[in-house]
Amino acid sequence: MPGQPRILPKLIESLAEAVYPSLAMLAGMELDLFTPLGNGPRSAEEIATAAGTDQAKTAELLHALVATGLLTYENGRFSNSPESNEFLVRGKPNYIGMRHHAYRRRWNSVLGVTETIRSGVPQRGMDYVGMPAEARDAFYRGTFTECLAAGWQLAASEDFSACRTLIDIGGGSGGVAIAMAERWPNLSVTIADLPANEAVARRFVDEAGLSDRIHVRPTDVVKEPLGGPYDAGVMRGLFPVLNPVQIRSVLANAHAALRPGSPLYVVGWILDDSKASPLLYATMNLVFVNDYADALSHTEAVHRAWLAQADFDFVRRQRTAATYGADFILARKRVSK
Repeated sequence: MPGQPRILPKLIESLAEAVYPSLAMLAGMELDLFTPLGNGPRSAEEIATAAGTDQAKTAELLHALVATGLLTYENGRFSNSPESNEFLVRGKPNYIGMRHHAYRRRWNSVLGVTETIRSGVPQRGMDYVGMPAEARDAFYRGTFTECLAAGWQLAASEDFSACRTLIDIGGGSGGVAIAMAERWPNLSVTIADLPANEAVARRFVDEAGLSDRIHVRPTDVVKEPLGGPYDAGVMRGLFPVLNPVQIRSVLANAHAALRPGSPLYVVGWILDDSKASPLLYATMNLVFVNDYADALSHTEAVHRAWLAQADFDFVRRQRTAATYGADFILARKRVSK
């Protein structure tokens, strides 16, 4: 109507355009363009030669990476930003360039979610048992650093000085277990996960030099007992990949494995009860929608209900930055009266 302010599609266009810087970063990581700059500025020709890529096309990507802030450009030569130099140069201690495996897998998954929602049938099922070796390696290389970061967050925020044994339930690559063992030398940690993941976990544990204190226990954590008793338990990213029946079963197994009064940390991807926040979790939930028939992110209220049914007392929810899925709920196994 005349006189009313005109509404523009600002949010729509900003969301549509947000993907391009991310995809430029992905291409730079996959081509390992940051590593040749680890020793200082180089021209586009020198970078393309080191990376084995086409010079003209590489130059365009490099300028796009300058626009993102991941690179700088001066006098015809490109340099890493301080952050790129710290995290995207292969061989450096904090290198996370292998995360491109996780980024591509997740983004490709969300691109298929339209048909999943239309048909009700996931367009890409995740098979942790039958996953080919190459795909398994890429999956865990891509997610290891986020597991490690979440483990560091947990290890730094909680006091485990009174614990001697900890079980990482569904521990995958062992990132959480490794972080816990590094921060708390008093801990003996057990990683319980599918036999198909045993070699992956052992490799990461060996690389960390912690095979004397971290033990890998091949276990179907949904169907099989976890051993114990343990002084503490942690499960990161497990609820979003299991259906409700499986979640109840794994919680029953965790309950049986822990000493009375022991803490259980349920880590990562906990939605607020509105289901609309945190923003990352609410939107990343589409990955789980597309990858699993009956699994997704759950709200705090749902977590609390499942824990209560499994005879755990809710203690608190720890909110952290959504990055790396490091938020957690602390519960305790009830002590019989």
